[in-house]
Amino acid sequence: MTSIDTLPGWFSDDELGWVRERLPILYVNAVPVRVDNTGAVTRVGLLLQAAPDQTISRAVVSGRVLYHERIRDALLRHLEKDLGPMALPSIPATPQPFTVAEYFPTPGATPYHDPRQHAVALAYVVPVTGDCRPRQDALDLVWFTPEEAAGPEVQQEMAAGQGVLVRQALAHTGRLP
Repeated sequence: MTSIDTLPGWFSDDELGWVRERLPILYVNAVPVRVDNTGAVTRVGLLLQAAPDQTISRAVVSGRVLYHERIRDALLRHLEKDLGPMALPSIPATPQPFTVAEYFPTPGATPYHDPRQHAVALAYVVPVTGDCRPRQDALDLVWFTPEEAAGPEVQQEMAAGQGVLVRQALAHTGRLP
């Protein structure tokens, strides 16, 4: 299996730093959900992650889109990376983002903040039906009801504006309490 660091189009840390200082970077954000037999969202999966500054926060699945990579492939790659190979995500035949989140290094420019870069993220709600086991940087995955995910306790645990993103996802699915 090819290491992700050796895939064509992947930058070294120095190259990525140089690019981040000059260009917006394309990302995907995925809000994993469980749905009932009518397609209504019953649970929202949020990762528990440790940041480089040792803070702990909740987050959605997120990651860069590689050069020459289809959006659907980037979504699948990041969902598998964060939720495990048995998550069984269901990417629609024609994936359309529910919003475009623009992360800025300057706090307050938008609700979304990334001190490293200007990033543009296509955001999706993705139903998953399989067994999710957090991997990579994720410490845990917790399934919340839509009411809990939109509530003040969980929202306070989210960093970088991702609480706003979760509320937008729930509104898009008709489940904002």
